[in-house]
Amino acid sequence: MKRDISKLYIITGGPGAGKTTLLDELNKYGLTTVPEEGRRIIKEQMESGEEGLPWLNKELFAKLMFEESVKTYQKLNQSIHLKPVFFDRGIWDTLGYMRLENIPVPEVMITKAREMVYNNNVFILPPWKGIYENDPERKQSIEKATLTFECMKEMYQEYGFNIIEVPKVTVEKRAAFILDRVLI
Repeated sequence: MKRDISKLYIITGGPGAGKTTLLDELNKYGLTTVPEEGRRIIKEQMESGEEGLPWLNKELFAKLMFEESVKTYQKLNQSIHLKPVFFDRGIWDTLGYMRLENIPVPEVMITKAREMVYNNNVFILPPWKGIYENDPERKQSIEKATLTFECMKEMYQEYGFNIIEVPKVTVEKRAAFILDRVLI
């Protein structure tokens, strides 16, 4: 049985905008949250000494992100949840990353992404210098984070999603903002 795609929500934005913190907060409400594939891939690639890292091999990194995003989506799409599911980035984020890094996006990826249907409302977190921090997996500057935000916004709009910008407020207020706008 396929799940109700109206309950699959994407939370996107540039790096360091508070997505993970927001997902942790939504998780406190007993909601299913899906961590970002990119961060996990970076950790795995660093630990194994492989080159699928955004600062070593952007194309391989994008390919790994795309493959893992597809697997995660398919796994969740096969399960039944009565409450919303929130993804820390969706499949379109990988295609946006590829566009941002001038990596050609194969038509097969676009076709596959179109098969992976989410709720039409996509929540986007704007760049927020006050909370932005670098760490071992996040090496981008705030300027690159802002470019990423703009690229993700354009990508989702281009493919027909309704972008809802989440205000720069406390994490509790951000969670309430989102929950006020989803089907529970």
